[in-house]
Amino acid sequence: MMVQQDPPFPSSKKPPKPHRKQPQTQPQPQQTTTILSDHFPEPQSLGLPKWVSFNLFKVTTFTILALVIAALFFLHNTNESSATFFCFNSHTKKPIPIQLPKLDFNSVRPISDKDSVYASFTSRRWIVVSVSDYPSDSLRKLVKIKGWQVLAVGNSRTPSDWALKGAIFMTLEDQANLGFRVLDYLPYDSYVRKTIGYLFAIQHGAKMIFDADDRAEIVGDDLGKHFDLKLSSVDVMQERILQYNRMNPNRSVVNPYVHFGQRSVWPRGLPLENVGEVGHEEYYNQVFGGTQYIQQGLSNGLPDVDSVFYLTRKLGSESFDIRFDDNSPKVALPQGVMVPVNSFNTLFHSNSFWALMLPVSVSSMASDVIRGYWAQRVLWEIGGSVVVYPPTIFREDKIEGYPFAEEKDLHVNVGRLIKFLVSWRSTKRNLFEKILDLSFAMAKEGFWTEKDLQFTAAWLEDLLAVGYNQPKLKALELDGIRLGTTVNQGELKEFVPQKLPCVHLGVKESETVNYEIGNLVRWKKNFGNIVLIMFVSGSVEGTALEWRLLYGRIFKTVVILSEKANEELAVEEASLDQIYKYLPKIFERFTSAEGFLFLQDNTVLNYWNLVQADKSKLWITDKVPQSWTTVSSKEKKSDWFSKQARMVKKVVSTMPAHLQVSYKASSTGEKSLTICSSEIFYIPRAFVGDFVDLVGLVGNFNMHYKVAIPMFFTAMDSPQQFDNVFFKMIYNPELLSSNSSRSYSAQVPAVYPWTVSNEVGFVELIRVMAAGDPLLMELV
Repeated sequence: MMVQQDPPFPSSKKPPKPHRKQPQTQPQPQQTTTILSDHFPEPQSLGLPKWVSFNLFKVTTFTILALVIAALFFLHNTNESSATFFCFNSHTKKPIPIQLPKLDFNSVRPISDKDSVYASFTSRRWIVVSVSDYPSDSLRKLVKIKGWQVLAVGNSRTPSDWALKGAIFMTLEDQANLGFRVLDYLPYDSYVRKTIGYLFAIQHGAKMIFDADDRAEIVGDDLGKHFDLKLSSVDVMQERILQYNRMNPNRSVVNPYVHFGQRSVWPRGLPLENVGEVGHEEYYNQVFGGTQYIQQGLSNGLPDVDSVFYLTRKLGSESFDIRFDDNSPKVALPQGVMVPVNSFNTLFHSNSFWALMLPVSVSSMASDVIRGYWAQRVLWEIGGSVVVYPPTIFREDKIEGYPFAEEKDLHVNVGRLIKFLVSWRSTKRNLFEKILDLSFAMAKEGFWTEKDLQFTAAWLEDLLAVGYNQPKLKALELDGIRLGTTVNQGELKEFVPQKLPCVHLGVKESETVNYEIGNLVRWKKNFGNIVLIMFVSGSVEGTALEWRLLYGRIFKTVVILSEKANEELAVEEASLDQIYKYLPKIFERFTSAEGFLFLQDNTVLNYWNLVQADKSKLWITDKVPQSWTTVSSKEKKSDWFSKQARMVKKVVSTMPAHLQVSYKASSTGEKSLTICSSEIFYIPRAFVGDFVDLVGLVGNFNMHYKVAIPMFFTAMDSPQQFDNVFFKMIYNPELLSSNSSRSYSAQVPAVYPWTVSNEVGFVELIRVMAAGDPLLMELV
């Protein structure tokens, strides 16, 4: 990942200083130690009667205790209710449900800076950076920018003798002395300690905060040249800003790099399934300025890209120098549409200071992106917006990428998070209550943990304690937009972005790429509302995210199933033998999807050859002889076939008329059994209801999917009505031993078999598939 701030460390020793300032303790008086050995009485020899008399109380007590224990033990083994009553039964404790913190925002005590050397210092404009090493050349230039105060926030890896003239440096001890509540939640060795810096800046008069990186060089050494600093000025408020249009009600996230000339580059935090959306806006809305409380700048040189892009789009020895169009106008996001926002090139005005909080329970490489989406949703509640600006900084590529695994919180959850945020609503009556309500909902949904809910509460109280006034709520426009608010065509403006050259493995983009991108857009338009359901038979660690990257460019989403679940990779558990029983759950989840395409990972899908297929019909391999066969249950020696045939007969007998008639019309008799390998099949929306009903009829029968799927398909419709899109697929089950480019063809709709078990195999697959989709070479 390319946050380019502080790489995560698995662990670090905590410094001796406490997080928060502790009161001094008074020395305790020395206690006298009494030596008892000299005071023990001499042992005496006692007879049994005398001993019993002497210890009568002890004997009686012990006897009663033993009888009670025996009685309780008897109850425990003979009466379950009694055992429960006496709490003997050991039950697994149920997890304590997450509770919404109860805060009184009207009774928060102020926190003032009385002890630091900067107690009397104030500034309206602050640049906040995290430092883990000695001052960089870029940071030395930052402190020279006129009118801005640089605040460097240290962590456990910052050199103890760190110093830079013109910058305020906060050590861990300085931070602990501030008394902020958030200190109890912050890790020692992470850039998210910038949260303390934000509070310090607000406490000392900040009206705008530039969230920066110590490796960034401001273009022209003037932030005012690029960003809008005076939102209340007449010029800014009367300026017309381009805004992404609202014509597509299903669009909830955009790639801003396309607007600034780079169609094949995507920002860190963009869902992988949206990477293929490279078409530019035909027309933009126009809105007045003044509410761009969060301003996101772009970076020339090394933009904010994820590790998928960084590690797959260049040779190991080269460095990126990607340029955006400086002349492209800034562009705003309407309510309902989001964009990735980072923590190293973003300007926050005071109305959005509450949005500076960096989550602590997620990977540090995902913290600022999740913060950005969370903040955008709340920003709509006060009528604010995010605006993306042309390049404001330059960052040099140091040729150091972060591990792909560090971004799992992004690639797995970010798409789901965006959908959740757009649909989220709250009835709370002030901004901070809504913020806490949203953080609570995100904790319940698993986007972060309860720790971040408590952290949010501490953050909001600290904001009030340093004198921050929460903005007033405004009417939410989002519901009106989603209900189909019409846009006056006179308010639309055309803007065609430049198509700047991009580097793909050292080869500059040519005009042929225009045709290839056009194809990608056409495929996405055709399959963009179809859900791909993939079953991965092997390990998902090295392939799950790669499958999403490959097919997520084309389909609405990619749901991955496997024999073992993997929550971190959003892989769901399902048994292949009865995979059809899991599909109704997915159908219910995507009620607006046009259809569902099932694919096993041993089959390659050449989606470019499926464009002409009829998406209102069923697709299956019934015209592929080796995939679809009919056998006699009597001739087969195996008892398995006869058992499966008996189950089919029982299910058919319970089918409603329209399904039973269709099935019997295509059946070759009760003594035959149709088997389909079912590596790939498609179910349109119109047949989902019948499919779900058939799964219900199978019930608890252990019917194998190779038997159930062909039975379902012939019951749902006549094979003569199936679309024969797969009849030309390559199907060579005898080639299971190894992959071979000779067994692959880009001219067919699918190829079986092809095995991918790790990233190396994925790269091999991409290279052969590039014959049909040349843009795939950007991924390897």
